Amino acid sequence: MCAEQREETQHIRQPSATHNPLWVTVSLIISPNRTQHFTSVSLSLSCEDQSNSDRWRVRRYTDHRGLEDCSSSVWGSQTGSTCKISSTVPSNTGVYCCQSESGESYHPVNITVHIGVILESPVHPVTEGDTLTVHCLYPYTSPPNLRADFYKDGSLIQNQTTEMIISTVSKSHEGFYYCKHSERGESPKSWISVRMSHSESQISVLHTLSSVLAVCPYLLVTVVLIFKCCRMRVPSVEEE
Repeated sequence: MCAEQREETQHIRQPSATHNPLWVTVSLIISPNRTQHFTSVSLSLSCEDQSNSDRWRVRRYTDHRGLEDCSSSVWGSQTGSTCKISSTVPSNTGVYCCQSESGESYHPVNITVHIGVILESPVHPVTEGDTLTVHCLYPYTSPPNLRADFYKDGSLIQNQTTEMIISTVSKSHEGFYYCKHSERGESPKSWISVRMSHSESQISVLHTLSSVLAVCPYLLVTVVLIFKCCRMRVPSVEEE
């Protein structure tokens, strides 16, 4: 189900035409590229993999309607692997994901449709070391960028700016963010995820492997000693 998985990109093992294992990567692409959206605008959600196949379906989970297909609903229309919502309403708020032909769901994204102020933040997790930029938007001003206060996990982190920039993101920056304007109100909260960089992931894997290899000799010696002790006890028991 859409709400059960939380990875930004899912890797699915699929059989190829020659029955050899093949790893397929699928992502949910959202346009406009943010998790919060205004009402009465068009919204596009596409499930994409490296083969550009049309075998994916967009599904949505909401508390009041449960799990729904875009292709068999009144809120959107599906063409290939793309779901389009012509005019957003607050009830479009929910968890959207890609469903494979086998019925498994991948890559859930929380989407919020809000009447007033929204937070413009990344859909996908931000990589450690990268720059994070968020804006506070309001549909009835031109330009839509507001000079607002920005909050993380309920604490004020930056005030009266048109954008919040974190130049070097770390895991500590992960959390719930929202913005607040003194007259226009505040945006809903959005979770911003931070993932390890590729090099740090490799270091983590190597560290785990080295730890396992370091422990292996001790485990082997322990097993051998236990085996020898058991063999020594067997004759003594038979003699009794």
